[in-house]
Amino acid sequence: MTNWTETELFALRRAYASGTTRVSYDGKSVDYGSAEDLLARIRTIERAIAGTTNPLPIAGLAGFSRGDC
Repeated sequence: MTNWTETELFALRRAYASGTTRVSYDGKSVDYGSAEDLLARIRTIERAIAGTTNPLPIAGLAGFSRGDC
């Protein structure tokens, strides 16, 4: 389930690029407290998009030895 739209993401990016924290889209307006709050919302949506199209990579554990033990 998504609680965002492509229109919202476009409006958020446009607002962030212009330096404003007020975003309007689909007849709605939202005031973000700071540019950091706005960027956090953008990143949340981008992660949701990435999660639906690309699974997260699996991390491995690397071990090292100098060979003198």
